[in-house]
Amino acid sequence: MKKLSARLDGLGTTIFAEMSALALRTGAINLGQGFPDQDGPAAIRELACAAIRDGHNQYAPGPGIAPLRRAIAEHRRRFQGLEVDPEHEVEVTTGATEAIAAALLGLVDPGDDVLVLEPYYDSYRAMIQMVGARRVPVTLRAPDFRLPIDELRAAVTDRTTAIVLNTPHNPTGAVLTREELAAVAEVAIEHDLVVVSDEVYEHLTFDAPHVSIATLPGMVDRTVTISSAGKTFSFTGWKVGWATGPADLVAALMGAKQFLSYTSGTPFQHAIAEALTLPDAYFADFAAQLRERRDLLGAGLAEAGFEVFHPEGTYFVTTDISGLGFDDGLAFCRELPHRAGVVAIPHQVFHDERPDGSNPGRTLVRWTFCKQPDVLETAIDRLRRARLRQ
Repeated sequence: MKKLSARLDGLGTTIFAEMSALALRTGAINLGQGFPDQDGPAAIRELACAAIRDGHNQYAPGPGIAPLRRAIAEHRRRFQGLEVDPEHEVEVTTGATEAIAAALLGLVDPGDDVLVLEPYYDSYRAMIQMVGARRVPVTLRAPDFRLPIDELRAAVTDRTTAIVLNTPHNPTGAVLTREELAAVAEVAIEHDLVVVSDEVYEHLTFDAPHVSIATLPGMVDRTVTISSAGKTFSFTGWKVGWATGPADLVAALMGAKQFLSYTSGTPFQHAIAEALTLPDAYFADFAAQLRERRDLLGAGLAEAGFEVFHPEGTYFVTTDISGLGFDDGLAFCRELPHRAGVVAIPHQVFHDERPDGSNPGRTLVRWTFCKQPDVLETAIDRLRRARLRQ
């Protein structure tokens, strides 16, 4: 146990658990974790119930049920213009997190270097450690969190085999531009790298269009694209995710995945196969709804004294707490439930500590706006009333 604990040295999961427990203990509003407080479409929920009643309660095939694999392939064609073979180029997973885990376990070897956009989703860090590879961060910095292309190029070594990409980006909310993605593609092609592209927020963009890197010239054969039903349909607890890509890369992913969960969520897979066929209006309306909530929370945080960096996508908005007199986001977030009755997550758990002890995210804090407006308004009111300034 000591060896495993020492190996998985990230703070992210620990802090999420701590903040969740604080929310329950203090009655604080949890704007830390990215799960909605409202279920997805009632018709899709009913389809899951119907699937249970109809007897779809045993193991699904390892790659996922055929109707869902076909629906995923059609979804890629519909929204990205990509032709995907549902028989050999689609793998259904237990959420996007398992898809990420299986991709890294299947495609990366011990001793490899893996480039990661920092700040990063905490499971990237854990899985790269489990593989025995070396994480190499390329840092997106406030205020605009743009990709530093020269730093990306400089980060490649003769041991680099993969890039983990995330756009729309959690936690910053940045949406990489076509030009930024073209630079990533150039690096990947030049150095013969695989790209693992986490696109779970693909439908949650507000100020910039989402472009899938697999659509760029030369990238379809070297990219594993990951998404899920959790964020798009507000069913995070169903844990239905998927990966698409060339058959050889998907086969490598499946080789690892079959020893993780093998398969899961059979009735939910049936329901999500139908959810993916919802009309364009559903996806547009959902993004518009979240845009309003983003604007509501962003304005409220600004009124409470935070410097706010408005996101182009995702569930999350980032603020800087230094203007309030704080210099440690972790300490601030641990104190916030007691001061204001609200929970947030410090960015520093999504960054690597530097050798000198510094952390690029030390004064940044992430908040989620995938909550109902009255909940956000109550949280904003609490923050306004609290004595936050040091």
